[in-house]
Amino acid sequence: MPGPDRVRRFDGTVSLVTGASRGIGLAIAHRLVAEGGSVVITGRRQEGLDAALGELGESASAVAGRADDAEHRAAVFDHIAQRHGRLDHLVNNAGINPAYGPIVDVSVDAARKILDVNVVAALDWTRAAVAAGLSRSVVNIASVAGLGASPGIAFYGISKAALINLTMQLAYELAPGIRVNAVAPAVVKTAFARALYEGHEAEASAAYPLRRLGEPDDVAAPVAFLLSSDAAWITGQTLPIDGGAGIRPFL
Repeated sequence: MPGPDRVRRFDGTVSLVTGASRGIGLAIAHRLVAEGGSVVITGRRQEGLDAALGELGESASAVAGRADDAEHRAAVFDHIAQRHGRLDHLVNNAGINPAYGPIVDVSVDAARKILDVNVVAALDWTRAAVAAGLSRSVVNIASVAGLGASPGIAFYGISKAALINLTMQLAYELAPGIRVNAVAPAVVKTAFARALYEGHEAEASAAYPLRRLGEPDDVAAPVAFLLSSDAAWITGQTLPIDGGAGIRPFL
């Protein structure tokens, strides 16, 4: 977390972070609050959001609901209008992966649900935010699974590849007023990714030149940079956050 001597880049700003009751989303919310911002967080379960608000304090508020539910989105933006009257930043963090195994075995229903939450909902949140007066920036939480083959979570990777392309399309169309970027984390130690490392963390870590898995704060700091005016001339980009995995030698 930022120390007291860190520049407060988000003083006076309001950010919306979806899927932020725990993990990466909650770490991002913590970072924004620590740098002076107000945040509105979303998540499926009220009890998880209540616990998050207990950590975040008075600068945060929450609305429970499903990321792909239009009524939930409307309630969130009504809440933002009434509580803050403005919206500066959006982080599309909500995502799912209910399908593990070979891609040829993924059911059509699971594939559609993954796309609905990971891609279509991100588009819907962004255009609703723009309609509500979003004024500065968007960061989409993609994945290194969207940058190459991802055995075992292949359709999740497809959805994140689509999100990366969506990031470029939105960046082009919303410029110059709103910047849109993405980050692509590798395995981060969260409940969401537990199946990818639990019981074999040392082996999983050995695949990374930095010899450890990611922590939520490892993602929160780059996201805060991309949201902030420090990244004022960056848009349409996807930043891998992968412990050096992308530089592994072929031989």
